[in-house]
Amino acid sequence: MYRYPHRSTYSPMADFVKPKKALGQHFLIDLSVAERIANTLTGERTKPTLEIGPGTGVLTKFLVQRPELDLSAIEIDVESVAYLKKHKILPTEKILSADFLHTNLDSFANGQPFNVIGNFPYNISTQIFFKVIDMKDRVPEVVGMLQKEVAERLASGPGTKDYGILSVLLQAWYHIEYCFTVGAEVFDPPPKVQSGVIRMVRNDVTDLGVSEKLFKQVVKGAFNQRRKMLSNSLKAVVPPNKGLDTLPYLSKRPEQLGVQEFIELTRAIEDLK
Repeated sequence: MYRYPHRSTYSPMADFVKPKKALGQHFLIDLSVAERIANTLTGERTKPTLEIGPGTGVLTKFLVQRPELDLSAIEIDVESVAYLKKHKILPTEKILSADFLHTNLDSFANGQPFNVIGNFPYNISTQIFFKVIDMKDRVPEVVGMLQKEVAERLASGPGTKDYGILSVLLQAWYHIEYCFTVGAEVFDPPPKVQSGVIRMVRNDVTDLGVSEKLFKQVVKGAFNQRRKMLSNSLKAVVPPNKGLDTLPYLSKRPEQLGVQEFIELTRAIEDLK
């Protein structure tokens, strides 16, 4: 396991911003880790960048040092918003006091593409990525720190035990790289698990050639019963009397199929309908 050297820390508690369990807050306090996360974002495809959940701004401070990024932040915690404004970590107009999951970002960055980065709360990290999928045509790059097991799952390929629904749905649109592991001791309060940092870069796929809605249904239906062969797990998507037995890959389990095979399976189901 690679551990980035610990150089210096600071305490975000100095201004009485209390980490809130309900929000899944674990403040990053290792400046060297924050700097490395900030530098993991290439920002090669677009300048506008949105940091999710900046907290007290330890990652933000390194992002604002990169003039090629046009940085904004979205934060649900009003105490953290007040801290960011008080210390002028970002201009007030660049701080959105809102819930990322329930905010319409159609007009953000004037409707132009934007990068996403953040130390994502464990309890909503998967929901964040589902929203990224919905915005895939506007989000060319994502760098996120999240629970290590979830990060590994997103980057896993077919044939592994971690490979699952989000692995397939994200890898249909993004190249995903697991970058490095972060220990619990660099957070305040320390979580009970390790964290992992991933980078996702949009691939060249613009159209799967099948219904995206049906593709999601097929992938979710298959992995909802991942220990069963597809001939059983797909019954919820295609009843047996509708030609289920004519589909490809029925003798395989979902973790054995790559993105392209799931697309082919979806196309076969479309043909049945």
